[in-house]
Amino acid sequence: MDKGERVTVTQPDVTVVIGAYEAMPYLVECLRSVEAQTLDPARIEVVAVDDGSTDGTGEYLERFAARAATHVTVIRQENSGGPSSPRNVGLGKATGRYVFFLDADDRLAPEALERMVAMADRNGTDVVLGKVVGINRVPPKAAWVETLERTDVFHSNIKFTLSAQKLFRRALLERHSMRFDESLFTGEDALFTMEAYLRADGVSVIADHVCYYLVGRDDGKHVTKSGSYTLRFDSARALMNLIAEMVPPGVERDKLMLRPFLVTLLPQFGPKYLADSEQVRRHKFELAKPLMAAHWTDEVAVRLKVDERLRLHLVAQERPELLLDVVEFVKSKKRPEAVLEKGGRRVYLAYPHFRSAEAGLPDSLYLAEPREARAVEGYREGAAGVFLRRAARKARRVLLSRAVTSRRRAAI
Repeated sequence: MDKGERVTVTQPDVTVVIGAYEAMPYLVECLRSVEAQTLDPARIEVVAVDDGSTDGTGEYLERFAARAATHVTVIRQENSGGPSSPRNVGLGKATGRYVFFLDADDRLAPEALERMVAMADRNGTDVVLGKVVGINRVPPKAAWVETLERTDVFHSNIKFTLSAQKLFRRALLERHSMRFDESLFTGEDALFTMEAYLRADGVSVIADHVCYYLVGRDDGKHVTKSGSYTLRFDSARALMNLIAEMVPPGVERDKLMLRPFLVTLLPQFGPKYLADSEQVRRHKFELAKPLMAAHWTDEVAVRLKVDERLRLHLVAQERPELLLDVVEFVKSKKRPEAVLEKGGRRVYLAYPHFRSAEAGLPDSLYLAEPREARAVEGYREGAAGVFLRRAARKARRVLLSRAVTSRRRAAI
């Protein structure tokens, strides 16, 4: 072991940390999925933290601990108001080489822990993402295109899956004193996971086997679905600040900034914006203003689809009167007229205010990048552009392959 791990004879391979609040009856299937793991029970440790439940969650955890073949520690505490505290308490009690954060209403696939531990051990990676599928919920899909033995946050789509349900090397977390931010009530997992990605010596992705079932509760009690819009701005601000602190200005920083702009900030100026009061609309612009001023760049903008880029540009320029027209058009799900120029090599999507002298918006906002323009009949992609993109993808694959080979040779 060369990752700063001190392995003892009795040390488990993985500690499963379960933070639970009002988790019945979903907790029953969650714990059953832990018992069904193909990894030897002696190699698994469970630390379950009941965060002040009143529905029998704590009692059920204690009954489970009494009969389980796996070593189980149950901690009961006063309600903290969010998922960060129980996760931090569980992490503080963990003794495994790896830690996996399992939500009490979700489930593991039978081979999940065995496959993830094997992947991390084989490649020496510090974070492993196991494929997630939803049950009455729709999980992110961008990260599960292919299995990756070793990658990083800059050369993959893992930035679009920042939930905590991953395998983390505990030595990495302890070395950097990493904990969940208890001041955030949504997006705390995104902050934690992005930091882990940036500090990790490699990340692995298992895309060819389901490892995790994300379960939608019938009662709709999901933290990510509740809470004031201000919490979303808090989450975006924290993630943007983390990225800015850890990644120097430039293309790599802009690649990561795409995530909070697209996933956290943009929905605040989507269809729900039309139902907001005028006071809330003004407040959203006020909250967005410093974020746009600090982190919105041309490189971030060009990575977005036209309607996404246009909306965020209008937010940055404080043009709420124009934004309403664009949001109404997006909500209607109408298709904008495609304007082809330069012999079909340039495609503009005519969303509201395109080439309006009164609005004065630049044509570049409406210019579709190739990935979006390809859906337009008559579009002709320049051969040079195709060649350069293919060459860049090939170069990235070669570099990653060489990095893996070098690590393996160094280990021999």
